[in-house]
Amino acid sequence: MANDFSSTSSGTDSGPQSPLTPDSKRSPKGIKKFWGKIRRTQSGNFNTDAPGMAEFRRGGLRATAGPRLSRTRDSNGQKSDANAPFAQWSTERVCAWLEDFGLAQYVIFARQWVTSGHTLLTATPQDMEKELGIKHPLHRKKLVLAVKAVNTKQEEKSALLDHIWVTRWLDDIGLPQYKDQFHESRVDGRMLQYLTVNDLLFLKVTSQLHHLSIKCAIHVLHVNKFNPHCLHRRPADESSLSPSEVVQWSNHRVMEWLRSVDLAEYAPNLRGSGVHGGLIILEPRFTGDTLAMLLNIPPQKTLLRRHLTTKFSALIGPEAEQEKREKMASPAYTPLTTTAKVRPRKLGFSHFGNIRKKKFDESTDYICPMEPSDSVGDRVYSGYRGLSPLDAPEVDGLDQVGQIS
Repeated sequence: MANDFSSTSSGTDSGPQSPLTPDSKRSPKGIKKFWGKIRRTQSGNFNTDAPGMAEFRRGGLRATAGPRLSRTRDSNGQKSDANAPFAQWSTERVCAWLEDFGLAQYVIFARQWVTSGHTLLTATPQDMEKELGIKHPLHRKKLVLAVKAVNTKQEEKSALLDHIWVTRWLDDIGLPQYKDQFHESRVDGRMLQYLTVNDLLFLKVTSQLHHLSIKCAIHVLHVNKFNPHCLHRRPADESSLSPSEVVQWSNHRVMEWLRSVDLAEYAPNLRGSGVHGGLIILEPRFTGDTLAMLLNIPPQKTLLRRHLTTKFSALIGPEAEQEKREKMASPAYTPLTTTAKVRPRKLGFSHFGNIRKKKFDESTDYICPMEPSDSVGDRVYSGYRGLSPLDAPEVDGLDQVGQIS
């Protein structure tokens, strides 16, 4: 018995000790045959048409960078039509492209509907909703913008900034509370240029101050040609600060400045406020009093507020300060508050007949217009007057703003 046990536990064949039955004779051969099939089977050769195997398709439940890179190198279709116009792209290439820019969940439907790039090129947003199952309006917008860009071969630097970068950018501008909504909507750098007031409302950004924060932050990206590293996160030499540097400060950098002017105990109050250098410099209605309000410095602490106002004026420079004073002196001036909300724009009576006919996602009420000339961009850093992209009433959506009762 001891010999039998040691022979079995060591994994060697017991040979004559075990009785040879017809079943046991066929068993080793059957096991070898089974293991041979497994060894010959590759992960890429799954029969994806079999029931229950759809989740293994490219873009199903999970997509990773590794297979994407290997597919690009090994796919013969990719090699043959590498320079082909978008309308001639194969189904496989279109599906790989969808996956690459963040819409992998729609690849299964795309395989069934898309015959070539021409299918997407001629598709309406309604087609995308019906055939691809894209019910999310910002996913449709993302696809429409991407198809247009790839068809016209527009090389936008903003297109290099993916939706993961945008969530980090929200951290930098002091609005991390919206990261989940932006990530779910797959908002990338290209989409930032085309965000409308209603898009932000859909993303649950209702605060007027936060709308202005995002608008100023997008403008800073425009001026810096969507350089992903244009915002400064770390303190530099405090003795030689200029407004051209302050306009690129992140929310964290503003908090570091508060610590340097002996207001460290109030600095944490800026988390989630949307305050960054671009908002401080470029928004004419953002004043020292606005900052004091966001820092929760009590009005009765007059010396502390006076100290903050003095430091704030020195920080923004005389030109920005003069523009803010002129804005405050205008008859229509209303101070910024933390309670002002942006409401959806009301449609006039003449629009009702066109509501059902109107295409999806066609609004051009952009939060930050994309026509700032180079001269305007230059003035952002050498003088802050005449910033029409940031001071236009139709962009501010002033007719949409209301106070919380």
